[in-house]
Amino acid sequence: MKVIVFGATGMVGQGVLRECLLDPDVTAVLAVGRGGTGVSDPKLTGLTHRDFTDFTGVADRLTGYDACFYCLGVSSVGRPPREYEHITYDYTLAAARVLAEVNPGSTFVYVSGAGTDPHGRARWARVKGRTEDDVIALPLQGYAFRPGFIQPLHGVESKVRWYRGLYAVARRLYPVLSRLLPGHTTTTEQLGRAMLAVAKRGAPVRRLGSVEINAL
Repeated sequence: MKVIVFGATGMVGQGVLRECLLDPDVTAVLAVGRGGTGVSDPKLTGLTHRDFTDFTGVADRLTGYDACFYCLGVSSVGRPPREYEHITYDYTLAAARVLAEVNPGSTFVYVSGAGTDPHGRARWARVKGRTEDDVIALPLQGYAFRPGFIQPLHGVESKVRWYRGLYAVARRLYPVLSRLLPGHTTTTEQLGRAMLAVAKRGAPVRRLGSVEINAL
C-alpha cells in the first residue's frame, strides 16, 4: 500500500506518519507540505508545495497512491472566520478533488473533530461539517475522523507551545481519563493505526468518533 500524508509536521500528522512508516504493509509514503518533515526513512518521500488551493501542477506526483491521510488543520481560536474556512475547507477540498481525479476510488481520511456538525451553532463546526460532507461526496472512499482529546505518544509534540504544556500534564492523567471518558479520548498511535485499518479494510460508517477509532 502506498499512502500520502498531508500535515505530517503537525501533532496528528507526526503520529500518523510514524505508524505508516512502521507498518510493513506500507511500501511508500509521500509527505506533502510547505517544508520538510525532518524524518529520514527509506519509505518516505517529501513533496514541497506552496499553493494549497491548487494541486493540479503536481497531480502527476500524487498519482498511484492507495490512500491519503489528511491531517492538516488549524484552530479557529483567534483566527478570522474567512481565513479559518479557507484553510479548513478550501485546502482540504483542493487536495481531495485532485486525488479523486488521479486516484479514483482510493481512500481519503479527513481529520475533523468531535462536535463537528454542518448545522451546528458554532461556525467552526459548520465549516468542518461541510468539509466532511463534500469530501465524502467525491468519488473516493471518504471518511471523517472526529477524535476528541488526543494524547501524543512516542516523542510526538504539538507545534503550539502552550499545547505542549497541556499535553505534558495530561500524560500523567491519561490512563485515568481514558477509563473515565473512553468515548472522548484517543492517542496519536491509535489514530494512525485506525487510519491504516480503514485504508486496508474500510469501516462500517463514514464518520468515526473516538470510540470507533479506538475499536479499529
